[in-house]
Formats: sequence, structure tokens, C-alpha cells
Amino acid sequence: MTALEGPWTLRHVAANGARFRVAEVGTGPIVLFLHGFPEFWWAWRHQLPAVAAAGFHAVAMDLRGYGGSDKTPRGYDPVTLAADVAGVIRTLGARDAVVVGQGWGGYVGWAVAAGHPSCVRGLVAISAPHPVEMLRTPRLLRRAPLVHLAAMQLPWVPERRIMRGDYIARHLAAWSARDSAFPSAAEASQYRDALAQWPSPHCALEYHRWLVRSRLRADGRAFTTMMRARIGVPVLQLRGHADVVVSPRAVRGSKSHVDGPHTAVQIDAAGHFPHEEQPGAVTKALLQWLAGLSDGAVAGGDRLA
Repeated sequence: MTALEGPWTLRHVAANGARFRVAEVGTGPIVLFLHGFPEFWWAWRHQLPAVAAAGFHAVAMDLRGYGGSDKTPRGYDPVTLAADVAGVIRTLGARDAVVVGQGWGGYVGWAVAAGHPSCVRGLVAISAPHPVEMLRTPRLLRRAPLVHLAAMQLPWVPERRIMRGDYIARHLAAWSARDSAFPSAAEASQYRDALAQWPSPHCALEYHRWLVRSRLRADGRAFTTMMRARIGVPVLQLRGHADVVVSPRAVRGSKSHVDGPHTAVQIDAAGHFPHEEQPGAVTKALLQWLAGLSDGAVAGGDRLA
């Protein structure tokens, strides 16, 4: 089940021709959280109350195809996904928002900032380099993401793997820091149960398949063109020290696409899921950055080893 109790309110909002489940708490400027694979809005359960307490309207959404959001036949390319997020921001009654994304959510966050700049007040990319940097061969050829992406290209086999057995638990553990307590059995079960609801496995894998198949297609070229736009808002990038997917080099390269202040922060004792492995450290870094953004004091800096 993906309707989990907490200090948040769950509802559906319409945007870009689909319905999206959102969990929200607090009032003030919007901070919109975007989850990655294989999670859903609940991934931000640690950050939502803290960000709301700091004076923000904290909102986490299920991306298209995940959790309680619509599972449409198409629309899993980043241009459409970016339009989804921009539409949700407007449906929530705001002109813009700070967008926080992890993994695939960060990938989409970069796309929103490039394709819908008026909707983004600031961007926090967690375990997510700029898409152009991610697709550069030296950055992509790390064993974990390469094997993962290749396996996802097979028809139907990955869907069956997700829907049975301990694939989700093993994936989360393999991409977390070696000594991380995440995921617990309960957390792994929650994510497995949410993603196993058909057709969620197929929808989630379409993100991965588009990334590979689009390289020689017109929609892929259109996305690359869109991502040439300079990011003019402040950007915070967080990377777990033990991330087996995202290299420090890819994060440093992302700075070259940003005209606004760029800050990179390393999260110790964390892998690809620092918001879950070290939620206190991620929340602290996020709140400090948000405070600087609110008072205009955000400045570029590099604290990434």
C-alpha cells in the first residue's frame, strides 16, 4: 500500500493530462520532492515534516507510473515528465517551487529547470548529475549503472523479477553504503509492495528503456537540445560518499551547466540513497541551503571530496 499515515495529507492533483498523488504538509513556499527508482513519495518521509516546520509547503509526489499516480501507456520520456512536474506546481497554486529530486527524480528535476525555468526557484539534485554529464561515456561506464541499465532493456523479464522475490531489497542494499542500515526489512517490503502493483513495474522500467533507446531517435535529440539551456537558479548537489552510481567527476562536471550559484556537498556513510541512509545529514544540508536561498545568501561552493 502507498497511502501511509503520517503528518502529511494525501490527495490527487491533475496536471499534464494525468493524475498524480501528492503528500503535503505545512504552508509557505513550495518545496517539491521527486523520488527515484524503485521508490515512491514515501522516500521523503524524513524530510517532509522537517521542511514544513522550517516554514515551507513540503510536497512529495509520485512520478508518472509510480505509487498512486496514473500509469499511462506513454509519457515516460523526461520532456513529458518535466511537464508533469511543472503542471503539478501550477496546480498546487504556485508560480514556482524549489525542486528536490533523487536519482531519476533528480534527472527529472534537471529537466524541469532547463525546460520550465520559470517554475523552478532552486534545484536540489541528490545522486543525480546533470543529464548531459550522466550520458558522457567516462561517467556512465561504472559497473553498477551499466549492468542495471542493460538488464532493464530486456522485454518482460525485468518486470517479472521486480514482481517476485527479493529484487528490490537486493537492489536497495547493493546501491547503499556497505555499512548502511538501509533498507530495513520493513522498508524493502514497502517499496516492493508499491512497485509490484501492475503496471507499475513496466512503467518504471520505461524510464530506463527510454534513456537507452532515445540516443538515436528524434525525441532523444530534442531532449539533448533542451538540456543545453543554462540553469540559472541556485543548485545544490548532494552525493553519498559511497555512491556506486554517481562519480564525483560527474557532479563536478554538472557545475559547468549552471550559471546560478552551485554548491556540492558530500554525505558521509551513504551510498546512492543518502536521503534514506543518512536522513538527518541530508535534511540538515537541505535546510541550511533553503535558509540561504530564502534570505538571498546562497553562494556557490564545493564541499565534495
